[in-house]
Amino acid sequence: MLPRHQDPIVAIATAPGRGAVGIVRVSGRGLDGLVQALCGKPLRPREAHYLPFRDGDGSPIDHGLALHFPAPHSYTGEDVLELQAHGGPVVLQLLLARCLAAAAESEPTTGRPRLAGLRLAQPGEFTERAFLNDKIDLAQAEAIADLIDASTEAAARSASRSLSGDFSREIGALREALVHLRMLVEATLDFPEEEIDFLQKADAQGQLTRLQAQLNTVLQKTRQGALLREGIKVVIAGQPNAGKSSLLNALAGAELAIVTPIAGTTRDVVQQTIQIEGVPLHVIDTAGLREGEGIDAVERIGIERAWDQIQGADAVLFLHDLTRTDAPGYRQADADIAALLARRLPDRVTVIDVWNKADAAEGTGVPARDHAARPADGHPHEHLRLSAKTGDGLDALRQRLLQLAGWQSGAEGLYIARERHVQALHRVRDHLEGADAHLAARAQSLDLLAEELRLAQNALNDITGAFSADDLLGVIFSSFCIGK
Repeated sequence: MLPRHQDPIVAIATAPGRGAVGIVRVSGRGLDGLVQALCGKPLRPREAHYLPFRDGDGSPIDHGLALHFPAPHSYTGEDVLELQAHGGPVVLQLLLARCLAAAAESEPTTGRPRLAGLRLAQPGEFTERAFLNDKIDLAQAEAIADLIDASTEAAARSASRSLSGDFSREIGALREALVHLRMLVEATLDFPEEEIDFLQKADAQGQLTRLQAQLNTVLQKTRQGALLREGIKVVIAGQPNAGKSSLLNALAGAELAIVTPIAGTTRDVVQQTIQIEGVPLHVIDTAGLREGEGIDAVERIGIERAWDQIQGADAVLFLHDLTRTDAPGYRQADADIAALLARRLPDRVTVIDVWNKADAAEGTGVPARDHAARPADGHPHEHLRLSAKTGDGLDALRQRLLQLAGWQSGAEGLYIARERHVQALHRVRDHLEGADAHLAARAQSLDLLAEELRLAQNALNDITGAFSADDLLGVIFSSFCIGK
C-alpha cells in the first residue's frame, strides 16, 4: 500500500444537491474518539442510533442516524462511521467540517488528536480501500461504478451480477485450471529423468483444449457484457434534408432535433443514447454534408464536426432521400460523399445505406448500387428502406444495428465487463495458442510452454487485480465519484 492508504478519510457520500437524506462517511482505524465527539456516546456496532450530531460547542448541527461499523466488518474493511442527516448541502458541509475539526482536537485523557491525519477522500478511495483490504476484487470494484453509471436495466442487472462475483468466479475457474496445467509442466521440467511422462499421463493436451474452450465461452460473455456497458456509436450522415434529424427523433421517440424543410437546419452535433434490448446505442445526428457556394462559416464548422463524429463511429447510417433520386446533381453529391467516406473511414466501420421517405415515394425501389459513383472502399455497404415519418422499417434498422454490435438476443446470466477485460482475455487466448504450439513440440519447447502458461495466468490476474500496477489502480478508481 502507498502511505496515503494509511490516512483516515472522510467525504460526503451522497450526490450533490438537495435531498431527503445525505450521508457523511468516515473510514480509518480507531474511530472511537471521533464517534464520542460527534455523537456524544459510544455506538453499538452495526446498529442505527437516532441522535444529535454535536458541533464543537455541544450544540446540535442536525439530528439523524449514526452507524458504526468496526473493522473488518465494513465496506472498506476499516472502521467506518456513517452520519445520515438531512440532505441539504449546507448541513452536509457543516458535518464534514465538524468531522475534520473534531479529528484534530486533542483527547482529554491522552492529549493526542482524536484521529490524526483525517483528510478528504479522493474519488473512489473508499472502494479502493475495500479492494486493498480484500473485501472485493478489482472486477467487483469496477462493477460498483458500472452499477451507478448503468444507462439501461440490462446493464444494471449485469453490473449487479458482476458485483456479486459471477464474473470473478468465471475468471477464478479459468485460473484454477491454468494453475493445474502449469503444475504438470513444471513437474516435467523439474524431473526430466523420470520415465513417466507427466504430460501424457495427465492428458495435458486435453486439459489445454478444454481450457481454451472454457476461455472462448467466457470471452463471448465478456464481449456481450462490455457491449452492455459501452454500447456502440452510430452516426447519421448524408446530404441536407435527407431526414437525418427526423430519423434521430424517430429512433429516440422524442423531438430532440429541429426538423424543417430548410437545408442546413442542423448546424451542430445532436446526440441521444437509446436502448435496444438493453444495449445502449449512442445515436448522433450531424450537419448535412455538402460542398460548394452558399455555405456560411457556422454551417462549415458544423460539417467539420460531422466528419469528426463520422470518423469515430462504430457504424454510419448513410441517409438518402428517395424523393430526390432523380434530381439533378443529387446522385453525384451522394457519390462524392461515398468517396469521402471511403477515404476517411477505418475499414472496421460498416456503412448502411438507408433510403428514407419511403412514405412519400411509394412504388419507388431502392436504386441499384452504382459502382461508378460508389468506389470499392473496403467498407461493407447494406441497403435498408424506411420512413422516419411513419416508422415503417425502423424495427429492421434497430435489429441490424444490434447485429452489427455483435449482440446475441436472449443471452442470459450476463455480467458487466469492460474493454480492458476483453483485451486481457484476448491476451490469454494468444498465450494459450502459443502454449498449444509448444506442447505439440513436446520436450524441445517445454520451457517456452511454461512461459506461455505463466503469461496467460498474469493476464487473468490483471482482470481481478491479483497483481496490478499502482498506475492502473489510479486510473480505475479516479473515475469513481467522491464518497464512493
